[in-house]
Amino acid sequence: MMERKLAGRRTSSRLAELVELVMAKPLVSAGMVAKTLDVTPQAARRIVLELGLREMTGRGRFRAWGVM
Repeated sequence: MMERKLAGRRTSSRLAELVELVMAKPLVSAGMVAKTLDVTPQAARRIVLELGLREMTGRGRFRAWGVM
């Protein structure tokens, strides 16, 4: 399912790197994504939403996402 979202993306897109990170770690936060992908925390949240990950913490702040 995640690989279908990668189709048609630019080669500079960080979405593929996010897929690899999510497969390696069951739970990711915006800070973790931002640090690993070398993007801002706001860009990390936007990329996570594009991928369609499920928000696991139920909080507005200090969110963490995972794959179900």
